Amino acid sequence: MLNTKFRILAAFALLAMVFGIAVSCTGDLSTTPIDDSITTSADVYETPDDFEQVLAKLYAGFSVTGQQGPAGNADIQGIDEGFSSYVRQLWVHQVLPSDEGVVAWNDPGLPDFNFQSWGSSNDFVMGMYSRIYYEIALTNEFIREAQKRDEAVIQQYLAEARFLRALSYWHGLDMFGGNIPFVTEDDPVGAYQPEPTNSEDLFAYIESELLDVADELPAASAVEYGRASRGAAWTLLTKLYLNSEVYTGTERYDEALTFAQNVIDQSGYQLADNYDHLFMADNDRPEVSREIIFPVRFDGDNMQTFGGTNFIIHAQIGGNMSAGDFGMDGGWAGHRVTPQLVEILNENQVDPFQGITTENPDGDPEIYVPGGYQAASGYTADWTPAEAPPLVTDNQDDIYTGQVYFATAGAEFKFTAERNWNNGDWGGSNGTLVPGGSNLAIGDAGLYEITVDLNAMTYTVSLLEASAPEFADSRTNIFTDGQTLEIESVQDFNQGYTLTKWSNMTSTGQPGKNLAYADTDFPMFRLADVYLMYAEATVRGAAGGDINRAVNLVNDLRERAYGNESGNITATELQQDNFILDERARELHWEAHRRTDLRRYGQFTGGDYVWSWKGETQEGSATPDHFQIFPIPSTDINSNLNLTQNPGY
Repeated sequence: MLNTKFRILAAFALLAMVFGIAVSCTGDLSTTPIDDSITTSADVYETPDDFEQVLAKLYAGFSVTGQQGPAGNADIQGIDEGFSSYVRQLWVHQVLPSDEGVVAWNDPGLPDFNFQSWGSSNDFVMGMYSRIYYEIALTNEFIREAQKRDEAVIQQYLAEARFLRALSYWHGLDMFGGNIPFVTEDDPVGAYQPEPTNSEDLFAYIESELLDVADELPAASAVEYGRASRGAAWTLLTKLYLNSEVYTGTERYDEALTFAQNVIDQSGYQLADNYDHLFMADNDRPEVSREIIFPVRFDGDNMQTFGGTNFIIHAQIGGNMSAGDFGMDGGWAGHRVTPQLVEILNENQVDPFQGITTENPDGDPEIYVPGGYQAASGYTADWTPAEAPPLVTDNQDDIYTGQVYFATAGAEFKFTAERNWNNGDWGGSNGTLVPGGSNLAIGDAGLYEITVDLNAMTYTVSLLEASAPEFADSRTNIFTDGQTLEIESVQDFNQGYTLTKWSNMTSTGQPGKNLAYADTDFPMFRLADVYLMYAEATVRGAAGGDINRAVNLVNDLRERAYGNESGNITATELQQDNFILDERARELHWEAHRRTDLRRYGQFTGGDYVWSWKGETQEGSATPDHFQIFPIPSTDINSNLNLTQNPGY
């Protein structure tokens, strides 16, 4: 627990630097106060141990939301404390506006992320912005004090603080663009309205900070897990350079490749053997954490929060999912994935029933089973009799039988006499057929035996074998039981598949310490991401890129996912349009990268690529380009006369 002195300092820094509220004080902070109860920086920053305690708060700024946990003494005002978590806000801003997910909840401002329709008064936009600047405020104060000292250990702490500040400024650049307030340790404390910067200058500042501190940060082998290493600085530089054209209009793929190589060749990180273990309650074990370059740490007993991975895990659980399977006390029934992400993840689905049809070697009469299940089940277009599986009458007695595969529970269907709708159709209920009747529906997904008796106008549907999708690629953690593929209503949790990627279970099958709060750390940067960035920079033409090495790095990830070489790719496949973008989705989905990736590929806004509920339509529609970045919150625009709003807002 942080000491009282720092809690006072943190509150002061927040009020003075984040919101610009005037603070009255008596004399210079370097002097002894008249009132013995007043805490000054001289009291807080006395020994290296004091600096280390404050540094812990800088790291905790990415994890916790206040001074007591899980709620009750919040860092940030104006938003529910649980919503204000740095990782929670980052996840919401990166995942929900993309093809990776939708949210069922109707909290004010949150549904806007399903549709790309937020505005400058959105509470969640304000929450992300405020969390970024709260972290910048804390780091500025720490840096200001650390620069006054010459102890070697404090200078290392200084390098760590500068990395954390660069990370937050990168999030600001990526999400809000360059037209944001810029404040450092050199600016005044107190009532102060900072000037805005611009994309080119902010990019250059982040770059220079990271280049300057990289050599001062310890190597991975010498750093305590959870703290910034040289490899973390190199990884952030790689991400900065890879997105340079988005941020500044100038490509920097050569530099992205250089720093990706540094991470791969010089940092000492290694891929974990098991993909699933990266997202479990004991992902801080050395055999797993050696892949995690920069984690945000969580602990169910000592770092309780309604944000972070606790939020990610709780919100993915609902419907027929068992919370106990995830080491949690219940589910919040919030998040599902779009059909478009399912299609990307389904690339390597293994399903023996997919597209199965009843054989008819003698050319006996047939009827057909069109429905909304066809595309998902391997029968091509939905509700298309020409592509629907047949039922066959062997004895030509108007009793038709056959097998039909339904990949999704609750799928609807009808029967037609021909491979068209010209001569009508049959529907009904409770085993009775009616011409033009209501759609029929199955229960669980699986392979069914269907019999239709057109003499008695009856039908039977019998489950032969229940089926859930199986995947050669172990990264595809899709849950379908009781869920529909399509999402007609984003508020209905049972519409849309969900994921089982994140868990509060350990790799040995035990729940985390606390069923209410997750132990699972959030891997903000990990080595697999760097492998894919090396491959992308190479494909984009970076000088010195080795296409064979790029293929090998991607195949290292795929061999881990498949358990063998059956999923390996060639150089030609690597260079196909969108292969790397899709592979990043397969490897990194729900890890808060997707919005940035889609922007880099020119597919986030506009109409070239749409997904369910983009543009507030189920089928997806084009959105204006100003949604590439988020608006500066109206509260900051109104309180700082130096700021102007981002275009389009």
